Amino acid sequence: MQLASDNSGPALPAVMQAMSEANAGHMPSYGDEALMSRVRDRLRALFEAPQASVYLVATGTAANALALATLSQPWQTVFCTPLAHVHTDECNAPEFFTGGAKLSLVGEADKMTPDELQAAISAWPAGDVHNPQHGPLALTQATERGRIYTCAEITALAQVARDHGLPCYLDGARFANAVAALGCSPAEMTWQAGIDAVSMGGTKNGCLGVEAVIFFNAENAWEFELRRKRSAHLFSKHRYLSAQMLGYLADDLWLTTAQMANAQAAKLVQGLRGLPQVEITFEPQVNMIFARLPRATHQRLKAAGASYALYEGPLDQGPSEEPLLARFVCDWSITDAEIARFLDVARG
Repeated sequence: MQLASDNSGPALPAVMQAMSEANAGHMPSYGDEALMSRVRDRLRALFEAPQASVYLVATGTAANALALATLSQPWQTVFCTPLAHVHTDECNAPEFFTGGAKLSLVGEADKMTPDELQAAISAWPAGDVHNPQHGPLALTQATERGRIYTCAEITALAQVARDHGLPCYLDGARFANAVAALGCSPAEMTWQAGIDAVSMGGTKNGCLGVEAVIFFNAENAWEFELRRKRSAHLFSKHRYLSAQMLGYLADDLWLTTAQMANAQAAKLVQGLRGLPQVEITFEPQVNMIFARLPRATHQRLKAAGASYALYEGPLDQGPSEEPLLARFVCDWSITDAEIARFLDVARG
């Protein structure tokens, strides 16, 4: 009953096999290996963007922080929601790597609207030397509450940014889960909707640790390369990043594993809805579920070994019927048996 995070699950056998194959003999380093050329070609084909600049890093924080640093200046502000991963989960890495650019929070939730973005941009009059200047829009897809922006919603937000001459970045740590849920193509969810740069996560979806950063505007490429090197995120034995990504991309594994994770989450949601005193707080759209369960139910689940994030508490003090918010995340490896056992324990 491992539902704590899609970071917690095992790596895909195909990814491990690709790593093993890449381990034979000697190869050029720092991304000059032939494997990286294949990664570049496959991602350009996947995104229908033959001129895209493609890079690999090992963590989502590096992908986000270095991409935003490339798209912004230290005197600018990045527009994101209060629950954006770049704001809540990265220990100010974007501010550090941008050299001090601030984050302006848009709206009050995990998603923003075009009107909220327009209001946030307007709050900092352009050209006033005393204000932070307008910088990029950063969207988290899927959001930290398990919801997704539709392609139309991304297009509308990107248009507001475009009206102000601002670039758009998509944090795609759960990129595959969002594509699987929308049934769209990577191109439709990115550059065709107005996105300038995107991270395509592999770590949460079955890789050991690799994220692709893709720029659709070639003018950003060299600066990103310099920032990646300067920040110590250019791997010398880069082939092991390339091998992971190749194994992940082969036969659309990146998509099928996300579909599996989303489907298992849907089964868990269906079961939770059948339990008494359970409130699903956000309509689940990908592989993350937020729900309130009675304290007594949490106590049974935790005692039985269930692993998940409890957002409210304490667990051991208070009325047994008090509802407490928790997050449940399914990765590609969660089985029907685990879900069935979880629901059996929850029923008591």
